[in-house]
Amino acid sequence: MSSPILRLALPSPLRRLFDYLPPPSLVADDLQPGIRLLVPFGRRQMVGVLVEVVSHSDIAPAKLKAALEVLDEQPVIPQPLLRLCRFAASYWQHSLGDTLSCALPLLLRQGEPARRWQEPFWQVAEQARLDDPRLARAPRQRQVLQVLAQHPHGVPQRLLARLQLNRESLNLLLGKGLVEVKTHRHTAVAPPAHWLAQPELTLNTEQQAAFAAVQAKAGEFAAFLLDGVTGSGKTEVYLQLIHAILQSGKQALVLIPEINLGPQTLSRFTCRFNARIALLHSARSDQERLDAWLAASLGEADIVIGTRSALFTPLPRLGLIVIDEEHDSSYKQQEGLRYHARDLALVRAQQEAVPIVLGSATPALETLHNAQTGRYQWLHLAQRAAGAAAVRFIRLDIKSRPLDSGISEPLAKAIGQALASGQQVLVFLNRRGFAPVLCCHDCGWLSACPRCDARMTLHQQSGELRCHHCGHVKPRPKQCPDCGQVDLRPLGAGTERAEQRLGILFPDYPVLRIDRDSTRRKGTLEQLLSRVQRGKPCILLGTQMLAKGHHFPRVTLVAILDADSGLFSADFRAAERMAQQIVQVAGRAGRADAPGQVIIQSHFADHPLLVQLCEQGYAAFARQALQERKAAGLPPFAHLALLRAEAPKPKRALDFLDNACLLAEKQQAQLGSRVELLGPIPAPMERRAGKYRAQLLLKAASRRELHRLLAPWLVALETEHSSRRVRWSLDVDPMDLY
Repeated sequence: MSSPILRLALPSPLRRLFDYLPPPSLVADDLQPGIRLLVPFGRRQMVGVLVEVVSHSDIAPAKLKAALEVLDEQPVIPQPLLRLCRFAASYWQHSLGDTLSCALPLLLRQGEPARRWQEPFWQVAEQARLDDPRLARAPRQRQVLQVLAQHPHGVPQRLLARLQLNRESLNLLLGKGLVEVKTHRHTAVAPPAHWLAQPELTLNTEQQAAFAAVQAKAGEFAAFLLDGVTGSGKTEVYLQLIHAILQSGKQALVLIPEINLGPQTLSRFTCRFNARIALLHSARSDQERLDAWLAASLGEADIVIGTRSALFTPLPRLGLIVIDEEHDSSYKQQEGLRYHARDLALVRAQQEAVPIVLGSATPALETLHNAQTGRYQWLHLAQRAAGAAAVRFIRLDIKSRPLDSGISEPLAKAIGQALASGQQVLVFLNRRGFAPVLCCHDCGWLSACPRCDARMTLHQQSGELRCHHCGHVKPRPKQCPDCGQVDLRPLGAGTERAEQRLGILFPDYPVLRIDRDSTRRKGTLEQLLSRVQRGKPCILLGTQMLAKGHHFPRVTLVAILDADSGLFSADFRAAERMAQQIVQVAGRAGRADAPGQVIIQSHFADHPLLVQLCEQGYAAFARQALQERKAAGLPPFAHLALLRAEAPKPKRALDFLDNACLLAEKQQAQLGSRVELLGPIPAPMERRAGKYRAQLLLKAASRRELHRLLAPWLVALETEHSSRRVRWSLDVDPMDLY
């Protein structure tokens, strides 16, 4: 009888499965899909995931290799998650092996055991004595033994340094058998008797209607758009829905767009619930992420909060999915498996028959279209919670006005008045660094990146020029590289420059800068936000890290220093993003008793988009934008895929895409499909990180028509000779065309 064949998915870009024989002396019928195996792959060893056990292979039995080791007794990827990964690999045209690798924590990808960390404890051995003759000439070892003897249950390894227990002495004692190291195994924590740690707030009429609509669909799939203005109490609706889910014995999954929203979200949930909460995002250590992932998979985490990758967390009792700030582009993965967590979450909710809530004050146009056409149930929260008034917008025309580090005189006056009245001010500038470019005043030299078609940003504090596209860094020059003159001037303003100027204008008030540079150290963001929450007058200056999700009750003035970047972009989504960003950052003002106002500095203060947004709101902008998208045949009224290619030589990427275009035309002729091919053309930023980039856009009226072409076309592309000379990737439903 022939041996069963193990069909595995390996972390490889090859879009196929790999056949192996079972390890010697192992019954293959006992192996379940979703377990990991260690297998030989060329000269390496790889960790693969078993997808199925079959009886036949297209490869000759003599050429099949045997798996080396079975790493799991039970599947680490249960069937529902395996089904989700199969869909993701198929829809986003990616290899299943890479997709499953994305679903696993890093330590499991590396073949580590699927168990939580067992912390080592040092304790005195049972037969040890303080008067042991071997310690007569070792006073340090005797002292360490005395300290350990004061802790009969042992000292955890993380506390050794605090108790001044020297590791060298401990190791010597261990060698003499006077101390021993044990691990305390994890014991499951029982669910609490009472879920609420603090009372729930009273819902207003709109909130109660939204809660009741979602609650009515508990236990079945239904998609809801919770469209609520900033400060309308969307989070309170989430919390009460989750409370109902916990009471029914189910788990909840909450996705947030940014890591920086994790601490405050976790704090809000831990204050409300006695539940077991797991936090999953890339800022946590590999072991912390594995522990949280395993706790969720064992049903020991009641609520999972995380960024987009948390969507792949196994949840055996899943009862509700919440996508907060669903419009945010951070939910779209830009490398590898280019999935969109919001869209894939909808698929998971449907597969597992649970309701899903998409919440935003500025819903994505695709989401709005789905709500308008009835695919999602549309829930409105039009009033701010606790009776807070809507913010007042002021469009400040800065044409011909002198700007000091991006700050006009009227704006500086308004900031001073808000601070003098005891309030806080948020200044928004989505440009980190000191200045976006360094210029020679004599010859006009500009600080261009040697590897990109872009300028290098001046970072004053570090004395460096940095490219924010490829990461290239070099010291700030003392003289012009072209003419040798020393009159080098920073042009424009970033957060560093604005911070410096605000500190000079308002020396009596702290300026708290929050951007990627100022919050690199762990805990810095939490410390800065804690200072803001104390309520003392201050200036909060930052980038898009501050634009969404944060609750600052004392902020009454929001100043947007530069609102023009999205008005004239070549990207058809730029206006939508700009509108969302303005509304989101404006929503940080006036969330308590004091009314809020938003001052928008612009060289185009009378631009129709700005006028409409400020006077009629986001809903009016979205209605018009959807009409324009429909007339232009753009998403959500069309479906796109973008084939990108890059190569060290400029013509090579375009040649590959020319061949790809010909292959697509041949495929269309065979299939009779109708997909529009646009390009190939150089990318908007053609040279990046030393590579020349080009792209080919595919557009179809229906998603089905597009995917009918993509699958066979990619098979042909993988065998195309020119594909080996470039690096290429396909992005289905791209969020940007750069």
